[in-house]
Amino acid sequence: MKYYIIAGEASGDLHGSNLIKEILKKDPSAELRCWGGDLMESAGGEIIKHYKDLAFMGFIEVVSNLRTIVGNMKFCKKDIAAYNPDVVIFIDYPGFNLRIADYVKSIGVKTFYYISPQIWAWDQKRVHKIKKLVDRMFVILPFEEEFYQRFNYKVDYVGHPLLDAIEERDTSEVKLNALRKEFGLTDSPIVLLLPGSRKQEISKMLPLMLKQSIHFPNHQFVLGAAPSFDLEYFDNALKGHPTVKIIANRTYDLLQIAEAALVTSGTATLETALFRVPEVVCYKGSFISYQLAKRFIKVKYISLVNLIMDKEVVRELIQSDFNEKLLKAELGKLLKDSSYRAEMHANFDLLNQTLGGGGASARTAQLMVEALQTA
Repeated sequence: MKYYIIAGEASGDLHGSNLIKEILKKDPSAELRCWGGDLMESAGGEIIKHYKDLAFMGFIEVVSNLRTIVGNMKFCKKDIAAYNPDVVIFIDYPGFNLRIADYVKSIGVKTFYYISPQIWAWDQKRVHKIKKLVDRMFVILPFEEEFYQRFNYKVDYVGHPLLDAIEERDTSEVKLNALRKEFGLTDSPIVLLLPGSRKQEISKMLPLMLKQSIHFPNHQFVLGAAPSFDLEYFDNALKGHPTVKIIANRTYDLLQIAEAALVTSGTATLETALFRVPEVVCYKGSFISYQLAKRFIKVKYISLVNLIMDKEVVRELIQSDFNEKLLKAELGKLLKDSSYRAEMHANFDLLNQTLGGGGASARTAQLMVEALQTA
């Protein structure tokens, strides 16, 4: 079978890589042409467009890069037509993927969607478009199955693939000490900064996150850089913060040894919680983007942790609340209030149970291969 897979972000690259590994187990002769990143390439996919060239977020940011986005869409359509796959698998990234799905459906190629767009958060009417364009939807959050049922659309709930990625890791004391030594870290408690994987996010989030290192001098602050960035990109931001270390492409290793984390809203909020690291969720966008989003978003929370648990498990500092005073106060609670930490840890354990067991990537690949072989 010939598979064409489109992932437009770092998280999609991770989940796409695990999906590719499982597809190849069940369909060893599979050919996989991909939009993604280094992980998908290592897993066996042929990367023809890297996600670092695709990551635009926010209304203003998308408009300002519209020419690039349109060019990417044209290239993608031509490439799919030339490749003539048996199926196109879309991984999240809805602004781009749903437009490409429209074209793929028009030329009679089967469409699978892995990791649903968050249409339950805003613009729920897009479910009708998905029903029309997507032959099979594979969802990873427990409430998504019920959401789609309300629109008479059957989906496959496969569980969350992050559980697989996390459960496979070595958490022994020997391993944790080895990581500290490898990274050249002190014995001080570690505060991990995860400012996002897009330049627009980082420019808004990182300066204020870095200032916290001044308020907590007895802690080792570490910036976890996304794999899509050259470290030189952070040079200006790190000036004036000589004690902050920067480590790229090792987020999971850093989460294993972190005491607390400041995390930009996104998949990283859930990853942090599943590693049982107490966190503050942070987000600040452009004024216009935020005002528009406020009028359309239909959920109470922005972090996946709180959405899944349907309560405030972790504190969210959004827009004007994302300021130095509140961030200092919340980080102080994470580091010094043992009862607050214990309550958060207990909720993280419940979160893990809510998401079910591992095996999401294997289940998804099995369902996909079976569907193609019986078509």
